[in-house]
Amino acid sequence: MNGFETRCLSSLTKVFADEELQDKAFNQGSALLDETFSFQIAFRSSRVMRPVRVAVKSDLSRITVRTVGLVPSEFPCYPDHDEHIVRRTPGLYPDPLFPVQSEGVTAVPGQWRSIWVTVDLAGETKPGDYEIEVRFELDSGEELGKECLELEVFADKLPEQRLIHTEWFHCDCLATYYGVDVFSEEHWELIEKYVHTAVTHGVNMLLTPLFTPPLDTEVGGERPTVQLVDVEKTGDTYRFGFDRLERWIRMCGDKGIRYFEFSHLFTQWGAKHAPKIVATVEGERKKIFGWETEASGDAYRSFLSQFLPELTSFLHAHRLEERSYFHVSDEPNPAHLEQYQSAVEMIRGYLSDFPVIDALSDYEFYEKGLVKNPIPATNHIEPFLEHGVPDLWTYYCCGQYKEVSNRFFHMPSARNRILGMQLYKFNMKGFLHWGYNFWYSFLSRKPIDPFKTTDADYAFPSGDAFVVYPGPEGPIESLRLEVFREALQDLRALRLLEDRIGRENTLELLEEGLRQPLTFSEYPRDPEWLLSKRETINRKINECRS
Repeated sequence: MNGFETRCLSSLTKVFADEELQDKAFNQGSALLDETFSFQIAFRSSRVMRPVRVAVKSDLSRITVRTVGLVPSEFPCYPDHDEHIVRRTPGLYPDPLFPVQSEGVTAVPGQWRSIWVTVDLAGETKPGDYEIEVRFELDSGEELGKECLELEVFADKLPEQRLIHTEWFHCDCLATYYGVDVFSEEHWELIEKYVHTAVTHGVNMLLTPLFTPPLDTEVGGERPTVQLVDVEKTGDTYRFGFDRLERWIRMCGDKGIRYFEFSHLFTQWGAKHAPKIVATVEGERKKIFGWETEASGDAYRSFLSQFLPELTSFLHAHRLEERSYFHVSDEPNPAHLEQYQSAVEMIRGYLSDFPVIDALSDYEFYEKGLVKNPIPATNHIEPFLEHGVPDLWTYYCCGQYKEVSNRFFHMPSARNRILGMQLYKFNMKGFLHWGYNFWYSFLSRKPIDPFKTTDADYAFPSGDAFVVYPGPEGPIESLRLEVFREALQDLRALRLLEDRIGRENTLELLEEGLRQPLTFSEYPRDPEWLLSKRETINRKINECRS
């Protein structure tokens, strides 16, 4: 006996260093072509062992192994949380996925740790049965442990994602953390790396900062200027330059982004002010709009009347009218109805050819015709579903922590992944989340180190503000991001099955065996159900091949 234990586990297990493993071994799975399949190997030693080398043997060539790192959570959950969680206590939680270094991993005595195995089935992969063997060895060649997973790859190809999906991309956070100038070549290089990672995980729409997005900013405060549009002001006349915006659009196209959501034209939580806008005035670069600017005042109204026609002409010239979305103001509530209406009326005539989307959860905004494309939160979506709102989107953030899906540290991964099946059931057109890489504190008062502060300085439960970490050369992915990709793959697999057997039969298969229909708040809590259901979907797709 060498005092070394291993267990093969699914991607839905969260392995805590100070807790016994509860989940049973997972040694068999299936996937479609063009899918990304993930699983874990947990390991524990009775003594310190370093270096422990990890070796993979398989006929599949595109396999990546990473270590699941631990990061602190001082604020894991709200005090009135529900019971569908894995922990409520502060401590170290598994989340970032670090590359395995050439020297291997370290086994810490008495602590369960895990490695994350990702199998990329794109490219030249052939259907069939594959064994993936993962061995742990010492430098001497002594084998400490070995686990095997049998993966059946079906001949059907996962179809292209139809869902429009955006994770708000914060350019300023990249510049701040890495210490580079905004839109310098170093900044563009980082942006491209982070966009690439977003796209490979199902993001196909990107928040595009025409002007510095007026999001999560303290009243009177400022975030660093990230403005793609050049503005020159002469008296009451404005001239606009779109060179950086054109580069942004070209970069997005190269990376696989299809849709653009242009930053909000009015401030968050009420649409009362203009966003921060910087212009060249008499040769000097200065701020011309911001918190001091009344949104409905003559100055900003005049600016929009000159800017929006030029912007929309630019979009038409680049044939982007079917791929461009606009925002008014984020998360207005009934107290903001009048001001929001004023803002809508200011821009409506200029943007009649484009969809306007906003995260809001009060049905009255839609009922009054103020927003044609509302994005209600998952826990406020019922009135929109009941009234049959077409082309409906949904979102969640820190407020959706009871019953519905989410991806906080303290929640089980199954609660993250179930969303894909819910999005399919309710035929959602899009999904929005605000935190791809928000590495500031609450209201952007100061920068934070995401490896040390995971709750935006005690503002939101850990896991709300970002799904990637800043690595030395680019993004470090999280297990939550990987599991969310699996949710989107489940959605795509259901779409494929629908193409084979029809929507009614697909829904019947999805809900087969459930005591009550699937909703955003009612769903199986058992990860085994998710894994088993996906197996059933895969086999039904294979069975119904044309």
